[in-house]
Amino acid sequence: MKDIAAEVGVSVSAVSLVLNGRDAGRINPAVAHRIRSYADAFGYVPNQLARSLKSKQTQTIGLVSDRVATVPFSSHMLAGAQETAWRHGYLLMLVDTGGNDTVQTPAVQSLLQRNIDALIVAATYHRQVEIPQVPSTTPIAFLDGRPSTDERTVDYVVPDEEQGAFDAVQHLIDAGHRRIGFCTVSAYPIADRLRTRGYERALAAAGIRPDPSLMVAAEDASTRFAIAPARTLLDRPAEKRPTAVFCFGDQIAMGFYHVARALGLTIPSDLSIVGFDNQEFVAEALEPGLTTVQLPHRAMGEWAVERVLGRITAAPHQRHDPTGLRMHCPLVVRGSVSMPRDHS
Repeated sequence: MKDIAAEVGVSVSAVSLVLNGRDAGRINPAVAHRIRSYADAFGYVPNQLARSLKSKQTQTIGLVSDRVATVPFSSHMLAGAQETAWRHGYLLMLVDTGGNDTVQTPAVQSLLQRNIDALIVAATYHRQVEIPQVPSTTPIAFLDGRPSTDERTVDYVVPDEEQGAFDAVQHLIDAGHRRIGFCTVSAYPIADRLRTRGYERALAAAGIRPDPSLMVAAEDASTRFAIAPARTLLDRPAEKRPTAVFCFGDQIAMGFYHVARALGLTIPSDLSIVGFDNQEFVAEALEPGLTTVQLPHRAMGEWAVERVLGRITAAPHQRHDPTGLRMHCPLVVRGSVSMPRDHS
């Protein structure tokens, strides 16, 4: 800083104010511009360690995830979190456990040893998450997970699964469908329960009585597990077959595409399909493109960071009760839905 001060002809304290972003209203803008120009020329890099010792903050947010970093469509959560942290001058420090629960505690401890200012715990799918042991002064937010207890203040954001399912089925009803099948996935109990509730609520709102014979379940959310339930729903006489199907996920919908084609059914004229997730590498690759519900992963990641930053900067008397947000899941309309053949 002394070299920069000498070149510009100002005090070291003036240089410090500018390079630490505290020059507004204190230093002439033209002088501040010259200081920054010389700092760039000298290759000056602020000493974050020295700055953190003085401010008691490291400008670092820790994030522990299960498999989020390795699952393509879930990684949008990380992108949203990282971009938001960076925009506010914070570094996001990530540890991905690969789904190994025994790694989470040492991962959190490792982040705490690096004096993170806040912690975000991210889950690949909507589920209950145990609250890690961290100091009460360290803000925590859950990303795509709900705290398993209410023992301490934890903010969380999850997708509004029920409303997303309702909107998907309503879209089919608006197209004229009455016999609407549903393929859920039993391996994800929270999403299963909420999406089933949304499906049934949409039918009830339209005066359609749920038909248990039109509801099937796959063991897992990958395409190969969808083949058997798809055959159960579709390989039947036309009058008993659904004219539309709402699928738990996009990969389940892909399985229905395969079985429909094998049975000689055309999408969407013989069978309309709506998925859930908006996995673009699936939904956009299918022909016709899959109408599906968007999981708002990027926006959820942004919200989690904004929330912990609010906790960091709030005075103790300004801190409010924890917030649990169910984020809207928009419908992405492509080409897999049309009115049924018998619609008049």
